[in-house]
Order: sequence, then C-alpha cells, then structure tokens
Amino acid sequence: MKIAFVLLMMWLGWGNDLSVAQQEARGQHKLILLNFSGSDWCGPCIKLKKDVFESADFQSFAESNLVLVRADFPRLKKNQLPKDQQAKNDALAERYNHDGKFPLTVLLNEQGKVLKEWDGYQPSTSKMLSEIQHFR
Repeated sequence: MKIAFVLLMMWLGWGNDLSVAQQEARGQHKLILLNFSGSDWCGPCIKLKKDVFESADFQSFAESNLVLVRADFPRLKKNQLPKDQQAKNDALAERYNHDGKFPLTVLLNEQGKVLKEWDGYQPSTSKMLSEIQHFR
C-alpha cells in the first residue's frame, strides 16, 4: 500500500517531499505549489482537487511552470500515510500551515519563500493561474 501511494502521487504529478521539489524547481526554474489537503474528510479539499487541480488547464500550466507538492492529512485508518511521510507532512504544516487550514494552497519560490496563499476552495482555475503567472 505504501508503494501504491507513492506511485499514485507521482502519476498524478504531485510529489510529497518539499526538498525534492526545491531541487527540481531550481533545476527547471519553476515555482512550487504546496497543497494541504484532507483527502478523505475535507469536502472543499476534494472539490478543489477535482475542479481545479485535475482540470486540463491547470495540468497543462503546471507541467511547464510548477512543481507540485501535496501534504495530505487523511483521517480514515485505511488511508493513513506511512509514518515517515506523516512526519514530513507534519513538518510542512508546522512551517507553512500553523493554523491548520484545509484546504490551504501555498505558492513558494525554490528557496521555500511564501509568495502567495489561497485559503479554502478556489472556484476559478483561470484566476488562480493568472495569480501564479504574476510571479513567473
């Protein structure tokens, strides 16, 4: 199951390690989009993933401009993350989501500096992409 989780995240274009994302962002001159999600309990998180992050427009833009990182915090026992991944996500939350907001999406530069935050569900893919483009 742990291997399946990692493969699924990679297949969807989302990584789960900020340090790896920073290396990729530096090498490819991209920004990092960090998304805090409760994949099995947070309705707005699920809707954001489906409506925005899985849209063709977002995926096309992200492929050329972003390195994607998801910090997931599932609650159901069957969806629990490996302990090392949970520790990484907890550390990301301590650094970037100390108020525990879900969903929270954070745009970072390759050094990890916060450029912009989106708190909650963002219904407009085009608006979000336009705001990200401002930092390119």
